Amino acid sequence: MVRAMPRRPPPPHPGLPTRQAILDFIRTQSASVGKREIARAFGLHAQDKIALKGLLKEMQDAGELEAGPGRTLHKGGGLPKVTVIRIVAVDDGPIAAPDRWDHASPPPRIRVIEGKRRAALGIGDRLLARIEESGGGWTAFPMKALAKSEEFVLGILRKDALGYRLVPVDKRARSDLSVSDTGDAQVGDLVLAEPGGRPPRQYARVVEVLGDPFAPRAFSLIAIHAKGIPHRFDEATLEQADHVARQPLGPREDLRALPFLTIDPADARDHDDAVWAAPDPDREGHFRAIVAIADVSFYVRPGTSLDRSARSRGNSVYFPDRVVPMLPETLSADVCSLVEGQDRGVLACHLEIAPDGKVLSQRFTRAVIRCVTNIAYEEAQASIDSQSGEFLPILADLWAAWGALKRARDDREPLALDLPERRVRLDEAGQIAGIELRESLAAHRLIEDFMIAANVAAAKALEAKKQPCMYRDHEAPGREKLVALKDYMESFGQNFALGQVMKPATFNRLIERVRGEEFAEQVMEQILRTQTQAYYSPDNKGHFGLALASYAHFTSPIRRYADLVVHRALVTGYALGDGGLGEGDAASMAKTADHVSMTERRAMEAERDTTDRYVAAYLSKRIGEVLPTRITGVAKFGFFAQVVGLGGDGLVPVSTLGDERFVYDEGTRVLEGIETGTRYSAGMRLELRLAEANPITGALRFELPLGEGQTRPRNDRVIKGRRAGQSRVPPGVRRGRR
Repeated sequence: MVRAMPRRPPPPHPGLPTRQAILDFIRTQSASVGKREIARAFGLHAQDKIALKGLLKEMQDAGELEAGPGRTLHKGGGLPKVTVIRIVAVDDGPIAAPDRWDHASPPPRIRVIEGKRRAALGIGDRLLARIEESGGGWTAFPMKALAKSEEFVLGILRKDALGYRLVPVDKRARSDLSVSDTGDAQVGDLVLAEPGGRPPRQYARVVEVLGDPFAPRAFSLIAIHAKGIPHRFDEATLEQADHVARQPLGPREDLRALPFLTIDPADARDHDDAVWAAPDPDREGHFRAIVAIADVSFYVRPGTSLDRSARSRGNSVYFPDRVVPMLPETLSADVCSLVEGQDRGVLACHLEIAPDGKVLSQRFTRAVIRCVTNIAYEEAQASIDSQSGEFLPILADLWAAWGALKRARDDREPLALDLPERRVRLDEAGQIAGIELRESLAAHRLIEDFMIAANVAAAKALEAKKQPCMYRDHEAPGREKLVALKDYMESFGQNFALGQVMKPATFNRLIERVRGEEFAEQVMEQILRTQTQAYYSPDNKGHFGLALASYAHFTSPIRRYADLVVHRALVTGYALGDGGLGEGDAASMAKTADHVSMTERRAMEAERDTTDRYVAAYLSKRIGEVLPTRITGVAKFGFFAQVVGLGGDGLVPVSTLGDERFVYDEGTRVLEGIETGTRYSAGMRLELRLAEANPITGALRFELPLGEGQTRPRNDRVIKGRRAGQSRVPPGVRRGRR
């Protein structure tokens, strides 16, 4: 047997550069290069270019070179000079991966250099970037922001006759995806998958198995992954938290003799604000008060791993079953939490309050306090109502000082929306024990008013010290939303004049006018939608809803990065020692404000979606039951209804309303039957049967309860239980024509 000798590569063309020279040339260029640029750089002529083409093909076949967009070339296994990248992590500065990676090896991680004027980057953001290789790593310099791709899909792995498929958890998803690679996932698992292909031939590849979608804590896990919320701390951040937690508090104002206490929800995970107040012995009717806030700036210094991690998260995220903290628990739940009987470092806001509630002066100090108790809202309220309890004297002084603050609040008339807040109650196994509405107590308003006073004091103090401030801005509603509110109110027969000067009190008068009506809650929800969204900014636009000219967030630095920035500015302004604003912090404050505004919206969406999933899970055991509901919205295709006292919007498709034709009036937002005049409008209460409740997506679907005087859906032409001339108006639905 004659063995074939291995082929030797042909000798290089005498005019060609060596392979290494070509690789070195490509590596040192700041822009993308192709055959033309290589030929020009090495002075090659026409005949040499033909040989160069062959050499470059050989280098590609050997894996030394790869082709990029537009026939450009780059090092094999490397990245093009200009390419599309996707942000995959932001914990320790933005980290990206190539938007497309067709190799068996893991995609490289790319450090992204953020420009000063560019908006803060978040997970999933796509960029066109210039790539540089240095020190064995890759660095990206963003050139242009691109539209976000739906890079990963969260869903349930299923199997049918056609094979494996992914059922997305997003209720907005229109279809399932076939699965090309299941990885280690089992049917029924909650998985993270990477989509590929284009409609109608889209598919998905499982990249991570998250477990049982119905297990306790799974609903919040879905939201964490769906919204890209960072939920793991790296080792460097955890080690740094442990280290700084052991440092001594240093010299501080000693306020341990004052009986501070915290008033929080019974299930509070941390305590970042404590209060104390007492009558001013020198001036009758006046009060002295101190709002003491955890001194997070003492532990979390600018530019550290802890700081970068906190900034990337922006805020803590609170779910019924867990909290995703902004800071490691060593800080958030221990040394920064103002727990009973322990010495804790605080930034203290000292207030002098006049009888009419005006704050006559404010100052800020670094202090040490020792809380006498951590008390729940309900316990504090019960003590005041019964005029009994161990801490009644302390609470009585707080209530007296709050009486003055309340007078100031009533005078400025902030927006007074009284909308119910749902609370999911879990048992020890993490299963749903109940869903209830949070009770509104005077104790809640007391703490809220003390916190507002401290927030205003912080903003005014920074203005007086000429320090940069992270304002909490809330602008007045725009005309377009006011016109929509006017049209909405007319559908209820209510007038809303547009020519008046808009103040929070304007909306309060509207609320008072409809109080007691069945549509009152719906009107308050519409007024809420009319308001602009509050945001953070270094520019002061005032806070419309609170009727305040200057407002900052100072009182929650454990869970909000914006408050930590305000603390640092106060430390700098009052020369309180280390932990003030870092170099460049003032210049980058606008960028930080944009970022934390984004993370706040992300957290709110995740918290709301998780509550909707819990509501759907709770109701899934009541499929087929007829429940009291309220219509929350009407459209051409049907209307949405919410279970009274529980929430959770569900659709009633127009196709299920009977065999007559319904028309939608866009002006009044009413669906009306042409034959019977049956009307469905926002705010109406009616009994509906729960037809579907999907805990994974949080989606509900309702239908009219079939029975006497009602019809089957139009797609079922059989009408039962109706005699000649019998009305088809469901119980609880008002009749009549416009």
